[in-house]
Amino acid sequence: MSDLVRYDHRGPAAVVTINRPDKRNALSRALIAALTDAFRRAADDSAARCVIFTGNGPAFCAGMDLDELRGTLVNRSDADLIWDDARNLSALYELIYTLPKPTVGAVNGAAVAGGAGLVTVCDLALAVPTAKFGYPEVRRGLVAAMVMPHLLRHVGERAARWLLLTGELIDAGEAQRVGLVNAVAAADALLPTAETWAGFIAQGGPKSLARTKDILHRCSRQGPSVDDLAKASAEPRLTDECRAGLTAFFDKKPPPWV
Repeated sequence: MSDLVRYDHRGPAAVVTINRPDKRNALSRALIAALTDAFRRAADDSAARCVIFTGNGPAFCAGMDLDELRGTLVNRSDADLIWDDARNLSALYELIYTLPKPTVGAVNGAAVAGGAGLVTVCDLALAVPTAKFGYPEVRRGLVAAMVMPHLLRHVGERAARWLLLTGELIDAGEAQRVGLVNAVAAADALLPTAETWAGFIAQGGPKSLARTKDILHRCSRQGPSVDDLAKASAEPRLTDECRAGLTAFFDKKPPPWV
């Protein structure tokens, strides 16, 4: 297991912890690969009845590693990497969402962009009061395509349009009100509460839980395929607008369209 992800057990749950606190747990290529390995391990782990998913440090996940993306965009010959990155992240979302074991997102801090997407693919979620949630992609010239179906399932179209079109962040209380998380818990109660929920889940039959998740998936409203969503997310990364947005972000200046 990569140092980027910790894999432990807590009661009946496997605990998957994003361990890149110096980068606010941003989703680099290596981290996406490590998370994919961790959730595949959890699926096959006979000691794990469910998965608790959390982050190390002050943030849950700051989203895509924009510094890594910027490095890729400098060299236009790396366009294939852009497509691969989008497909791999889209596949990770699908893996977590369709995992036969229930997942509990224990959001220890900011969950932004792709990080908010990770929260929405968990079956249940709780957050500390200081957590922030949002999708600021449009402010960087990006499109939050692959997370849209998951967001819409939780919050409905009106709230989703606010989050996706304004790029504004909401706090944990508002996230609970709109349905993005189930509950808010104090920092010292976050993992104990998640473990309590894991105990509730463990009272269900493993096959019954897996079948329930499968039916929920088949009842979901997702229309576009995983590949289509990955493509819709990747294409804007190759535009001049995205390059200008990222340059402004790193220069701490307003983007040119403001």
